[in-house]
Amino acid sequence: MIEAQALEAFGALSQETRLRIVQLLVTAGPHGLAAGAIGEAVGASSSRLSFHLNHLEQAGLVQSRREARSIIYSAAYPALSALVDFLMRDCCQGHPEVCGPAVAALANCCEPVAP
Repeated sequence: MIEAQALEAFGALSQETRLRIVQLLVTAGPHGLAAGAIGEAVGASSSRLSFHLNHLEQAGLVQSRREARSIIYSAAYPALSALVDFLMRDCCQGHPEVCGPAVAALANCCEPVAP
């Protein structure tokens, strides 16, 4: 990811509703959620939701697909990973203990949840 892309992504995430949408979609997983379910979860009217989703899609942070009569949105995991990588690139400058906690947190994020 180059700086211009990172700035666009951070700009999109700097608004409360859009940040909540991305967090919701990350949690929802690759199958995503229908636009109506997203609107309900974040308390946004359909016109406001459409505005925010379009902004996030333009920034490359979410993607959409049509399923029957619904539009399903999901997190663009490669773009989100690239954004984290952009932030963490060369973070340790020869001192791996600096990045250790962040790397450990990312490693634990995908471990299966106990039933």
